[in-house]
Order: sequence, then structure tokens, then C-alpha cells
Amino acid sequence: MLIKQRPRSETTYRLALEAGLSPLLAHIIAGRLPDLDGDIQRIIKPALKYIDHPEQLKDADRAAERIADAVMQRQRIGILTDYDVDGVTSHAVIYRTLTEYFGFPKSQIDSLIGHRIRDGYGISVNLIERILAGNPLPDVIITADCGSSDEPRIARLKAAGIDVIVTDHHALSIEGPPPSAYAMVNPTRADCSYPDATIAGCMAAWLLLSYLRGKLIERGYLPSTAPKLARELDYVSLGTVADCVSIGTAINRAVVTIGLKQLNRFDRPCWRVIRLLLGRQGQDFREEDLAFQIGPRINARSRLDDPYAALRYLLADTDEEARRYLAMLDLDNQDRKIIERDMVEMARRQAEEQIGRGRLSLVIYLEDGHAGVQGIVASRLVDAFGRPAIVLCNTAEPLHLTGSARSIRELHLRDVLQQVADAQPELFIKFGGHRGAAGLTIYRSLLAVFQEAFEQAVRAQLGEQTLAPAIWTDGPLPEEAIALETLRELDQLQPYGREFEAPVFEGRFYVDSVRVVGADPIHLMLILRTERKAYDAVWFRALEKAGDPPPLAVGEMVRCTYRLSSRDYRGERNLRLMIGQQFPL
Repeated sequence: MLIKQRPRSETTYRLALEAGLSPLLAHIIAGRLPDLDGDIQRIIKPALKYIDHPEQLKDADRAAERIADAVMQRQRIGILTDYDVDGVTSHAVIYRTLTEYFGFPKSQIDSLIGHRIRDGYGISVNLIERILAGNPLPDVIITADCGSSDEPRIARLKAAGIDVIVTDHHALSIEGPPPSAYAMVNPTRADCSYPDATIAGCMAAWLLLSYLRGKLIERGYLPSTAPKLARELDYVSLGTVADCVSIGTAINRAVVTIGLKQLNRFDRPCWRVIRLLLGRQGQDFREEDLAFQIGPRINARSRLDDPYAALRYLLADTDEEARRYLAMLDLDNQDRKIIERDMVEMARRQAEEQIGRGRLSLVIYLEDGHAGVQGIVASRLVDAFGRPAIVLCNTAEPLHLTGSARSIRELHLRDVLQQVADAQPELFIKFGGHRGAAGLTIYRSLLAVFQEAFEQAVRAQLGEQTLAPAIWTDGPLPEEAIALETLRELDQLQPYGREFEAPVFEGRFYVDSVRVVGADPIHLMLILRTERKAYDAVWFRALEKAGDPPPLAVGEMVRCTYRLSSRDYRGERNLRLMIGQQFPL
């Protein structure tokens, strides 16, 4: 593991100082947004006014007109989404908007979500079979977070007389939008002028629905005073954070900021009951709660079981109903952690062997692995080895393998997979994704061929770079700045997330106390001190497994990375350091 200090853009630093930010906050922004130009206020003061109008989305007008017809004529509408957090929150946004804002009858809606293990990602063949076997068929299907690479299945729906409106954010294939789709709303398409192609799938759906509201007002179906859809940004903020899209853009920062404000009103049962479960009464949720507490519980259900429980949790009308579904999600999340731990251990052994053979990439096949957890395992491999990683598992189709891929910052993952497909199209059954993450299905018999092809494509993009896991820091903090006041200052730049990461600092401390904690005892509670002051600290996942000896001892000096955090104890807020990694002195 390497420790690297973020390079600082002096141009951005000066812009931030001129905007009135302190030197510390200017330093933080300048280490994250080297190419910042234009109005810095859009970054430091996120607001609804900075969300660009959806009319700039290609096909938004065509899509909105068709859905407006369906709403006004009470045609049957199918909502087809992916099963992860982005997909399920998209589903909730579309369902609530149609029924609560536009008065569309629930009896005229079909909720269509594939099962991760039995059906696979997106508009799968199995899901198509179930749709076409239904009676009556939908007149219109709106997708979200999927559909960009599903032309053959969309063609079957079109042949059955169903208009398919695709909303998505995944990169398109080189052939372009699926020609059988009635409309294709995706900011990544080459002919789209929307200024931010990094938005999540749930945001693409929200933008289309916002545009649809305007169409329904124009037609006289809704009054001009009809409420706007800002209330639904609580769902969109969760999907945006959980899908790991960039939080360094004005639109995504506005979405997460406004969405958190809506969520922290706690007027939905789903948010109230999870606050009780986490023991956070009287406290607001932050971006990190979406990423590490709420998101994983919703994802766990779709990873291991039926995703409809997660949707029903989000849409629950009462606390009792939300509590019942949250209990299912929480149990699945606990099961997911056990499965993940075993899969990570098996994957690490294969990864070490592949690195020993000089590989820049990791393509891991876990014969007994669970396909629902492979994305998490791939992320763990990227963190541990600093290489792009694909984890493959068996599917219900014995001739196929399904995989989840995660990337490093230097590599555009979707482009690499496209290079493989261009060179050897016979390798893929399907694939899709974006810069940092992707999903794929390949033929089991071609696993070894795929491993070689992926390795060559990675080398072609990276050249002969030396890859190693690294932690990027904002440098050391003066001892007097390791304080709650500094944490409050840093909070002014919330939200943090992908490509606008929370500040990480490095320092040297003496170890006064070490204690192993946790239901799965792999975490450490520490007391660290400088010459003048002692600090409470916690190091999550410090041990690879329960029973391992701590990697540091009382009395020694350590060099480590850390984040400033806090904990409330008996009504008092105290500083706590969140240790990221220890490094040799």
C-alpha cells in the first residue's frame, strides 16, 4: 500500500480563496477538482437552481409526450428497473410520481424487476418471457438504470406492440441507442447535449418525470400549481450515492444536498424506522450513511433474494410495514457480510497467484461464489491490490458465467470491455457499465480466453504503469487543527463522495491503547497521542480475520492516515479519528 498526497491545482486554489473559502477548504477543493472552471458557487453551495433543465436531454420530449398519452388515456404502464439501489430508487420515484403526483391508478402499473440470480441484469430474456406471458400486456414500458445495451429484448417487446422508453446512464454500445426503443433518454449518448453525463439512473428518470410534469400542465391535465418533484430527491440522493457516480459535479452535488434535506425531514416511514434501527434518534443522516448504512441494506436484498422487498420498504405507507420489510433487509445484510468474508478470502488467494504471474488485471472465477456479492468482492480486490478486478460466478444457465467489474481511477472500465468486444465479440453474451463499474455475462468455456483478452486490453490502456494499492491524502494537519472546529469547517464542503472524497490526512502518533472490538472482532479501538494531546480513534477492518494479532502495539510510534470524525457520548460531541491505514515509519 502506497501513501500519496493529492496534487493541488493552484488555479482552483486561487478561485476558492477568491470565493471566500479558508485556506484549508481551498486546499481540499483544489486537490479534487483540478479542471474547475466557471462558477465555483455551483460546487460550494449546491442548490436546485443548478440542476439543468431536462429539455436538453435527447429524446426527452418524445418520451414525455408518449408517457403523457399513456397517463391521460389510462393505458397500462410497466416500470422496468435494475435490482440494485439505483434501480430500486428509480422504481420508487417513477411509481410515486405516476400515482401521487399525476393521479395514475396503481392498478394500471406493472412493476417489473428481474431476480439477480435467476434473471440477471437489465432487460433479461427471462424477464421478457414473463412480461410477454402476462395478460394484459403493458402499452408502455419505462426502464430506468438499464436498457442501453438490450436491443434484442427491446425488439421483442416492440414486436408485441409495447412502446419501450429507455432511461439509463450506462455507456451505450458502439452501435448507439437501441433502434427498437420508442425513445432513449441517456445523457451518455453522443447526440445528447445535457451538461452532465455522470448522473445516476435514478436522476435520468427523475429529470424525465419533471419534464413530463410540464407536458401534463401544458395539456391541461395538471394545474399550473401542481407540485414540483423536489420531494422525490430523497430517493434520488440515495441512488446517486449508492451507485458511486461522481459527487464532483454541480448537478450531483445539488441532488445529494437537496435529497438529504428531504430525507432528514423523516416524513417517510422508511427513513424513520432505519433511524431507530441504527440508534440515530435526533440525528440527521449524512452522505456516508447513505453509502454505508442504508444503501447496503437495500442492495443486500437484491443480491441475495427478491428485490421487491426493498421496493416495498421504500414505498411503505406505515412505520409497521416499513419495519417489517427493513427486518428482511437487515437479515439479508448480515448474511451478505458472512458470504462476502468467505468469498473475499478465496478471491484474494487467486488474486495473489495472478499477480505473481505478472498480471495487471484480476479476473477471478469463484465456482462456489454467490453472484449477488461479486461486485463487493471485486471492490475489495481493487482496494487491496490496486488493480482492476472482475469476479465471476455461476448462473442458473450452466453454460454462462456472470461477473461484476470494478476499476481503478486510471482506467475507463467500460471502454476496456468495449475493446475486448470489438476484438473478440464471441466472448460476450452481454455487458454494460461505466468508467468505474460494469457487469458482464460470458461463456464458461471461454473463461481463459476472456482472461487473456481483458489483460491485453488493460495493458493497452495503461501501458506499462506500475500498479499498487494507494491511499490519497490531503497531507498532514498541524496538531492544533486536529480538533472538532476543523471537522465543522470541513463539513461546509459536504457532500463528499466519489471524485469528491472526504478529506484524509496523515500523521504520526504514539499508541497508548489497543482494543479489539465488534461482533465480528476485526476492528480496533485505539488511543493515539502526540506530544501534547491524546485522541480516541477507531480502525475498522484492521484485522483480516478474528483472532489475528493487532498490527500495532502499545508504546510504539505509528504513521497512519485518518479522517476527522465525531461521536456523541452522554450528550457531548467528541472528536474521533477514523484510521484508514497504518504505514511503516
